[in-house]
Amino acid sequence: MTSGWWIADLWQQGQVVQLASWIFWVIVSISLHELGHGWAALWEGDDTPRRLGHMTINPLVHMGGTSLIAFLLIGFAWGLMPVNPGNFRHRRWGDAIVAVAGPAVNLILAMILLTAAGIISGNVLGSENPPAWGARAFEFCYTGGWLNLVLLALNLIPIPPLDGSRILASFSNGYARLLLHPNASMFGLAFFVIVFWITPVGQIAYRSIDNVALLWVGLIQGLVMA
Repeated sequence: MTSGWWIADLWQQGQVVQLASWIFWVIVSISLHELGHGWAALWEGDDTPRRLGHMTINPLVHMGGTSLIAFLLIGFAWGLMPVNPGNFRHRRWGDAIVAVAGPAVNLILAMILLTAAGIISGNVLGSENPPAWGARAFEFCYTGGWLNLVLLALNLIPIPPLDGSRILASFSNGYARLLLHPNASMFGLAFFVIVFWITPVGQIAYRSIDNVALLWVGLIQGLVMA
């Protein structure tokens, strides 16, 4: 019997490591994702992230209280990095560069964590008497790697307010004009929720990402055990 609250459900199921890993990696991954935007904005000549105090590892700054509460209640969270595209050195491509920097951080994190999971699977779990911490370490790394693949894929979808919309707008003036609509982000978010939470599309996407993650882990494991 489930309580309906995801934290309580995982706790009651004894999935303490997964619960701790999920909470840790959601907060860390979103914070680093936003810092990726900030670093790119600074490189583009915009000091807005630093001036407004967002170049910090403090998750409260990047996610805010509302996002953190929403995450704890329903498992959904988001972040924000303030930038001013008017300050970018590359007027046409600057916004795309800054937008893609966040997902790029998630890609790097995913590769590091899934590689670590593969090494643990091959070297530690593949031994005759694997230590108890091996399975926990694998789950910790795999959860973080899978989550970052999800963040990478979702943020590249070209619907507002996701990063993919800003990337596409840099290549299409027509799409850029659509994003100027005052309710563009609200419509985009509604579309995202309907498609990925209500229809089977979300589950199909998550399973596909899981297959990609397992494929990478298996490849690394095979190389380690060769």
